[in-house]
Amino acid sequence: MPGDVNKRIVVVDDDPSVQEVVRAYLERDGYLVYVAGTGNKGLALAEQVRPGLIVLDLMLPDRSGEEIAAEVRSRSDVPILMLTAKASEDERVAGLALGADDYLTKPFSPRELVARVRAILRRTQGGETPLVETLSFDDGKLTIDTVGQEVRRDGETVALTPNEYKLLVALARYPGRVHTRFELIHHVQGYDYEGFERTIDAHVKNLRRKIEPDPRHPRYVETVFGSGYRLARALAPR
Repeated sequence: MPGDVNKRIVVVDDDPSVQEVVRAYLERDGYLVYVAGTGNKGLALAEQVRPGLIVLDLMLPDRSGEEIAAEVRSRSDVPILMLTAKASEDERVAGLALGADDYLTKPFSPRELVARVRAILRRTQGGETPLVETLSFDDGKLTIDTVGQEVRRDGETVALTPNEYKLLVALARYPGRVHTRFELIHHVQGYDYEGFERTIDAHVKNLRRKIEPDPRHPRYVETVFGSGYRLARALAPR
């Protein structure tokens, strides 16, 4: 499983809007996020991914979050951050008694969630490890040095703007995964950005012009009509 374990996070929540916001904010902060909509799928995903932390909603469609937390805790000591609409002190105490490391009541601030994730990982893992790597695609024809922040196509350095670079890295972290315009524009512009989401289309056009062999027929950055953009799955790192 790629990526440092401290950076892998499983989010278990059946609300698509919560999934999207939590994923977007955590990925912007450098985490690898995996999402499940039911408790059973969350357990299976956690077993597969071996995350550094689990974000767990207590109101799930198949099994209670408390039950899932207890099962997770019986298997491992992975940190758990609980999300719930249950706001009473007794309910919070009960959740923590199951082995949760922290408790966040809905509705919550996404920024506070990120801050709590950082704090939990600092406490339990001894600090955060930067996500540093060289990403190589298409048999090395496209490479991204995330340490030196340098992009090469066919061995030649490509001069990207900071926003174009952020966009490419966001896509390259998860080849084949569709990113909405909302996710991409806020990854590029920051989460205080209040402009038009389709601004991302201009960034994509400029990025294609610089990295694609034929920008009119994109090989790398694909459009998924009605959804957003993705890096072609066939170009996964080798």
